[in-house]
Amino acid sequence: MKRTYSTLLAVFTALLLVVLAACGNNSSDNKSESKDDSKSASTYTIKHAMGISKIKENPKRIVVLTNEGTEALLSMGITPVGAVQSWAGNPWYDHIKKDMKDVKSVGTESEPSLETIASLKPDLIIGNKQRQEKIYDQLNAIAPTVFSDELRGDWKENFKLYAKAVNKEEKGNKVIADFNQRIQDLKGKLGDKLQQKVSIVRFTAGDVRIYHKDSFSGVILDQLGFARPASQDKPDFAEMNATKERIPAMDGDVLFYFTYDPANKEVSKLQKDWLNDPLFKKLNVSQKGNVREVDDSIWNTAGGVIAANLMLDDIEKYFLQSK
Repeated sequence: MKRTYSTLLAVFTALLLVVLAACGNNSSDNKSESKDDSKSASTYTIKHAMGISKIKENPKRIVVLTNEGTEALLSMGITPVGAVQSWAGNPWYDHIKKDMKDVKSVGTESEPSLETIASLKPDLIIGNKQRQEKIYDQLNAIAPTVFSDELRGDWKENFKLYAKAVNKEEKGNKVIADFNQRIQDLKGKLGDKLQQKVSIVRFTAGDVRIYHKDSFSGVILDQLGFARPASQDKPDFAEMNATKERIPAMDGDVLFYFTYDPANKEVSKLQKDWLNDPLFKKLNVSQKGNVREVDDSIWNTAGGVIAANLMLDDIEKYFLQSK
C-alpha cells in the first residue's frame, strides 16, 4: 500500500512539474507576444470623406477600389494585393498592366466584391465615397478603410489623401513636385502655342460630351495655361448628352477627341456619324485638319498620375514634334 502511495505521489509530482514548466513557457510566450503587439500597435489617424480611421503603421496588404487610386499607389512604389479592374483592358489598362501582373482583381469600381476583398486579408482599404459609400461599413469591418470624396477634376487632391493613408507623404509630395515641374517645363516650351484654343470631346454609348475645365483633361490643360473655346471655358465638368445642334460648341484651334470602348459597334457608329456630319466638317478646326484622336484611358478614364504624365507626353508630341 505504501509502495502504491509512493508511486502515485511520484507520478503526481512529475505531472505537476510538467504543468508548471508549461505555464512558465506560456508566460514567456505571452511576454514575447506582448512585446510584439506593442511594436505593431503603432498607429496613425487619417481624416477622410467618411470620418477618421486608425491605421497600423506601414500597411503592407492594401486593396484599392478606384482606378486613379491604383495609379497613385504604383507611382509611390506600392503594388496593391487587390484592385478594382480598369475600365478598359483585361483586366488592366495597357499603360499599367506590367506593374499589375500579380494583383488580384476585386471587381469594378461600381461593384467591388466584398468576398474577394476579405479573402485577401488586407490591412488597409482605399476607396471613394462617390462610388462605394453604401458599402463603407462592410469594408471597414474587413480592414481600416479610407475614402476620398469625388472622382473628377484635379487628381492631386485625392492623391494627397492616399499618400497620407499609406504613410508615404514624403514620397507622395515628390511625385506631385515632379509633375508640377513637368508642367512648368512644358509651359516654357509651348510658349505662344498656349494661345491656341483647345477643344475636348468624348464619344461613348448613347452620350456625346463636350468637356469643360473641371474634368481630368480640362484641369491639366488649365494648369498648362491653354486657352479654351468660350463654350468650354467654364468651371464645371462637361456638357453631357450633347445634340448635333451643339457641334459649333466643339470648334477651336485644335480638337482632341477620345472614345470609350471604341470596339463597341454602337459607339464606333456614333463616333463616325458625328465626325462625318456636314456641320462637323464645316468647323474651322476640321477645315484646318486639326482634329486628333487620343486614348480615352489616358485623357479621361484612368484619371491618375500615371495617365496625367502620359497626357503630357501626348501634348508634347502634338505641339512640339514634327507632324
